[in-house]
Amino acid sequence: MFSFFAFISRMKFINRWALMRNTSEESLSVHSHETAVIAHALCLIGNKRLQKNYDADKAAVIALYHDASEIITGDMPTPVKYFNQKLNTAYKDVERVANEQLLTYLPDDLKPEYHAILQCEDKDLLKIVKAADKISALIKCTEELKMGNQEFLKARETIAAAITKMDCAEANIFIDAFMEGYALSLDELK
Repeated sequence: MFSFFAFISRMKFINRWALMRNTSEESLSVHSHETAVIAHALCLIGNKRLQKNYDADKAAVIALYHDASEIITGDMPTPVKYFNQKLNTAYKDVERVANEQLLTYLPDDLKPEYHAILQCEDKDLLKIVKAADKISALIKCTEELKMGNQEFLKARETIAAAITKMDCAEANIFIDAFMEGYALSLDELK
């Protein structure tokens, strides 16, 4: 029996932002979908506006699986994950081992394909996916603030600063062009 996809399906049961009071819970599955959509868009922005040569489809797939290890580890809150370098390095090792465990749940002929996704080494695409991941977190903060949940105010400031620090032109373009819409109600969207 191969249980890889049954494990992946469980992403819908992993809730993010566990240390925060949420007006709306966000599952790992929802976050991964949004990150994939944004990563795809960032690649297209890079290709069309910055003369890059990203594989947008590959970026989207990497983003779909970027937090798959959390099926095994659970969601480690950002303040804990980045508390210090030693803890961050240890957690990256735990993520790698969890991804390796997930790969054991696949038949041998599929393992190399999913290894390339779960343990991606393309630094350019990883930067795009990381930027998309941060933008997804920024969107969550914006939506919570829109609902009057001030608990996400500091998180939004911290995440916005982290995105700026990434120096990712594609992310800056996306934020300038599209971020404002996330603060609007359905009736305000045009």
